[in-house]
Amino acid sequence: MNDLSEQLRERVLAAAVDKQPLRIRGGGTKDFYGNPPEGELLETAGHAGIVAYEPTELVVTVRAGTRLAELEAALAEQGQMLAFEPPHFGGGERKSQPPHFGDATVGGCVAAGLSGPRRATAGAARDYVLGVKLLSGSGEILNFGGQVMKNVAGYDVSRLVTGAMGTLGLLLEVSLKVLPKPHAEATLRLELPQDKAIEAMNRWGGQPLPLSATCWNDGLLSVRLSGARAAVAAARERIGGEAVAGAEGFWRALREQQMDFFSGETALWRLSLPSKAAPLDLPGSPLIEWGGAQRWLKSDAPAAAMLREAAARAGGHATLFRGGDKSMGVFQPLPEPLLQIHRKLKRTFDPQGLFNPGRLYSGF
Repeated sequence: MNDLSEQLRERVLAAAVDKQPLRIRGGGTKDFYGNPPEGELLETAGHAGIVAYEPTELVVTVRAGTRLAELEAALAEQGQMLAFEPPHFGGGERKSQPPHFGDATVGGCVAAGLSGPRRATAGAARDYVLGVKLLSGSGEILNFGGQVMKNVAGYDVSRLVTGAMGTLGLLLEVSLKVLPKPHAEATLRLELPQDKAIEAMNRWGGQPLPLSATCWNDGLLSVRLSGARAAVAAARERIGGEAVAGAEGFWRALREQQMDFFSGETALWRLSLPSKAAPLDLPGSPLIEWGGAQRWLKSDAPAAAMLREAAARAGGHATLFRGGDKSMGVFQPLPEPLLQIHRKLKRTFDPQGLFNPGRLYSGF
């Protein structure tokens, strides 16, 4: 276990004096995500170790540089897991990402705020962040939240920094809620066109079924069931389809974007839509997750403005997740009132704009 809090604080104070922006980097597995990182490199991977873990309390506190794989292994020994299934990225079949699979850190996981296949039923990364220790741009070490779910003291900054891409401060420690692994899991596969698959996913989502993941691509709908053995068995009979043996690899490949769908250099868009939204008439190859709420589109054809307009008409938004032309911005442009809130938050936590400038939006 290595506590490098003071060394990191001294580095930030020196950067503040020199007015030198800093590019925060854990394992580097998510450098591709967001606008291109800028500033002098600030490595956090050495600031690692599990600070506290009480399995009976379903909470773990770790330093931000702790390897995500190390944390998941410790949880697995106790039959527990991070229920939001955070993607690691790096390595595997993705040659465009040189970092090794095991390089992903807990700090990067929280900063990116990404969730895996289980998100639609288990909740997002931000729902499992109970507390954080944050180093501000002024060199202050701040504590927010705690180690319990019903913590109502002060502002919910812990969830605010989840997905902020390191723009509000340097994460030092994170407290996460963990859950027991399910007793049983099964995966079913059905042949359905896109519109019928969306309809089926939403119908099942409104029923008392132990759904834990869905994925539609190229006419095939895969459904994962997780929970008590009796509940999984009953749901299998109700949904039908073909049982898939050894499906753990399929869901892992989906989470890590190592499926054939994600290969190549074609721009990858992530559309967040109401789950019942009809298929969008856009050029490219789609893949649907989260019961219809997350839709991936591989396409170099649609202009960013056109695609985002189509997503907005459907009640959602679009993010240029990987590849493509980032000059139009990676994330959906914010209305001016929300943009002002972002700017004020940035000034409060990072008054000199040291941390990851421009990673979310240009200018801050």
